[in-house]
Amino acid sequence: MNQYTRNRLAGLIAGLLLVSIANTQQVHAQTVGVEAKALERLRAMNDFLAEQKTLSVDTRNSLEVVLENGQKLQFDYAVMMTAQRPDKLLAVRTGDLVNQQLYYDGNTLTLHNPDDNVYATVAAPDTLEAMLDYARETLDLVAPAGDLLYRNAFEILTADVNSGFRVGTTLFEDVSCDHFAFRSIETDWQIWIRQGAQPLPCKMVITSREILNAPQFEVNMSNWKLAETVSLATFQFKPDDDDLPIEFLLPKANSD
Repeated sequence: MNQYTRNRLAGLIAGLLLVSIANTQQVHAQTVGVEAKALERLRAMNDFLAEQKTLSVDTRNSLEVVLENGQKLQFDYAVMMTAQRPDKLLAVRTGDLVNQQLYYDGNTLTLHNPDDNVYATVAAPDTLEAMLDYARETLDLVAPAGDLLYRNAFEILTADVNSGFRVGTTLFEDVSCDHFAFRSIETDWQIWIRQGAQPLPCKMVITSREILNAPQFEVNMSNWKLAETVSLATFQFKPDDDDLPIEFLLPKANSD
């Protein structure tokens, strides 16, 4: 590399560093308080999702786990989810940790592990939101990005938010999305919301600030389908001949 090339390269690097520093300072200047525009777009997303009687989405998820020595491990999995208001849900998860199928038909909740040919079924509340609460609080079972399914998702997401701002516009799988960043008491979280008449979520990243090395959970959402006709049989679990029923293993706090 000759001297002229080295000088050009050094100048280019210096210029990029200046741009990076300027952009970072601009973002830092926007992190005080919660921007009205950020809340407006988040509420519009919530209202649009809450209006949908039937919706389905494919997600790609990454979960970070921190070991006792501080080392991070990342696990990936995919979920195909279909929901029908007010009382139906199917979530099929495949990936690194476990392959599972969750069925909710308005009366019962069933978790099926096809690799092990076992399933557990319990009586469940009669609304989607109440079922999600029950699954979380009693069974320690959380649906990926399940908070977005609540009709009052806006209130849940913003309950302890103390700052939020619009980062900018980006392309997610060739779709223009607005990128927002929020901070709450325990987490930093980001959400990308599709521009246009259908403000659907495209991506969400949650960072746990109170855990060593701040592990992240990331969910990428695509292939949204709205208002499609879905058979009731979709949400009803039918065991195969070699599937065995078992009991849910309850968390210790709830097992007494």
